[in-house]
Amino acid sequence: MCRTARRGVRGVRGVAAAAVFLALLSPAPLPAQDPGDPGGWNSPRTLELIRRTRERRQHAAADSSLRSYAADARGYVYFFLDRQDTDERVLVKVDQIALEVYWQAPGLAKQLIVGLRDEKRLPTNIRYHLDHLTVVQDDFGDLIRLGDGDEVRGVVHPAAPGSDEIYDFRLADSITIRLAGTATDIRVYEIQVRPKDLGAPAFVGSIFTDRASAAIVRMNFTFTPSAYVDRQLDYIRISLDNGLWEGKYWLPHEQRAELRRQLPELDFPVGGVIRGKISVGNYRFNSELPDGLFLGRRVAALPQTMREQFPFEKGLYAELEEQGLAPPPELAEIRRRAMELVGNHYLSGLQPLRLHLPFASAAFRYNRAEGVFAGLGFAWMARPDLRLDFHGGYAFAAGIPEATLVASHREDPGTLTLTLSHRQLRDIGPIRGASGAVNTLTALLAGDDYLDPYFASGIAISQEERLSSGGTTTATMTLRWERHDAAALRVTEPPLRSGSGFRPVRAIDEGTLGSLSLALQKRADPGLSGEGVGTLASFDGTTFAALRGTLAWRRRWLGSEREAVAEIHAGSNLGSTPRQMRYLLGGRETLPGYPYRAFTGDHFAVARAEGSTPLLHPWVRARASAATGWTELDRTADNPSTDPVEPRGTGSLRTSVGVGLGLGFDILRVDLARGLNGGSWQLLFSVNREFWDWL
Repeated sequence: MCRTARRGVRGVRGVAAAAVFLALLSPAPLPAQDPGDPGGWNSPRTLELIRRTRERRQHAAADSSLRSYAADARGYVYFFLDRQDTDERVLVKVDQIALEVYWQAPGLAKQLIVGLRDEKRLPTNIRYHLDHLTVVQDDFGDLIRLGDGDEVRGVVHPAAPGSDEIYDFRLADSITIRLAGTATDIRVYEIQVRPKDLGAPAFVGSIFTDRASAAIVRMNFTFTPSAYVDRQLDYIRISLDNGLWEGKYWLPHEQRAELRRQLPELDFPVGGVIRGKISVGNYRFNSELPDGLFLGRRVAALPQTMREQFPFEKGLYAELEEQGLAPPPELAEIRRRAMELVGNHYLSGLQPLRLHLPFASAAFRYNRAEGVFAGLGFAWMARPDLRLDFHGGYAFAAGIPEATLVASHREDPGTLTLTLSHRQLRDIGPIRGASGAVNTLTALLAGDDYLDPYFASGIAISQEERLSSGGTTTATMTLRWERHDAAALRVTEPPLRSGSGFRPVRAIDEGTLGSLSLALQKRADPGLSGEGVGTLASFDGTTFAALRGTLAWRRRWLGSEREAVAEIHAGSNLGSTPRQMRYLLGGRETLPGYPYRAFTGDHFAVARAEGSTPLLHPWVRARASAATGWTELDRTADNPSTDPVEPRGTGSLRTSVGVGLGLGFDILRVDLARGLNGGSWQLLFSVNREFWDWL
């Protein structure tokens, strides 16, 4: 293609990219009026329903037939780390709680913690506010308060006196639900609630009221940003269900809550999430309660030894093994419905504009092709459905700047993403040898750089769609155009270990790549997941195709702390592919016991299995592993005079076995591996792969 024609093509691509970018920034449409209520917001019919609900709520305690009750409550509280852009969740701590719940007219309440046990999966000193461990007995009262006022305070309840001066109401639907305490279905109204002033501390969500009595049956809600007292709060989402007991008493049945915290100054992909669920049952009505029960604090607890000896009906991990850490549907739905109610108004308690790091080593890294790299960026949440991320930095030994801009537009059930990059660091792979932080440490201290780097500059547009409820199946189509440039050996030896030289940098084919790929991901319980990627591409006029797939199975027996992992990776290139698209095997994370990435292939397959069991929980675990793999080249060598690493296949299956230890909550790992046919002994240090994307 002539130079003029190339400039024309690049101009068209630039215009297309700009058009997509401007489309992302265009205002979102306001939520449509719901046809369920012809009057729309604040119709006379809806306001009358709210008035009835308010009166029913204010006078519920005056029911002369209900003098007292006692009930039992059981629940779980989980603390875990999450990545909002993926399904990754890492459990840190689990608590199981048992409560005795009491109430006596005219409004006396008491809760006694009779059972409480916990277990840490990672080091933490987290302590919960009492309302994370107790039952909401009064639908939060007229002023909603959470975390003893440290998280939320002063939010007017939608059914409190004067609430129609603060909120807009809309009748959304009339539905039938089955409640605890009754065998018959109940007809309820869903009344949507939004604040008149989105800048004020307020409730956003829905209340469900009984059509016959106007009693509150359910509340699903979140808050406006100014409601959050704690600057670290991203969001709080709550779902409360009441049951109809003995056909006439509306009392607590189940509550779910989730809150997420993150550093207020820095957008980092990891957040801390607290999720709790408490169920209430076994009500006993109008029995005589002990004298003095309601003296002292509203919440009391038995001594620790008695709490730990409580005979729980279920195991500590019973619910987690059944349901996992994925958000329950009602909590996931709260976000979507809230966005509809406020017209994509920003609802996070975090600032819309913050400093940004996509992972820890994006701030500082070291390798033989860049030397020291330092970088930083910013993230801007223009709207809840539109996010802009910029990250840039400078590689000092290479003397080049690097930058990436990502614009993502999320509209359920999919996400459209535009990525612009300049000199983005890539690794030939496709299976990473180490996390970014570990690679920096080993390169600095020992001269072991586990990257095979090159640089890519260009544009990519991708559309991700969730094909099943809960996001268990997703499809992603990506259109990419980019320039590939070779990396060079800029640093010959590590600064902290003189005399230990770095291995050569692999040669690549420099040129322009245009590609269209389709990726399918499937996650199935328990612990089974798979991914397949098909790519059709052209590299400097030469067309080729690539197919790659991964099947992984992971099982944790949480009660016994045993774990097993098995995975299979395979891929095949069809046609004349550039060298940077080849598959590399050998050494850590693929075939331990063989030289690192000594085997090259246009086709490959590798299977790995690991198992571990505690020796001294949680400090020491015993590990065992095995791997087998194969690569084959369509061509024995390409440009051997310019490629410092002679490409070669395995020739046959290569197999390795290993034993090792997991240390400190299985965060650090030490493995001794042996390649069985042509390999040797290797001692490997690594970090649990659950943390790689953060490092």
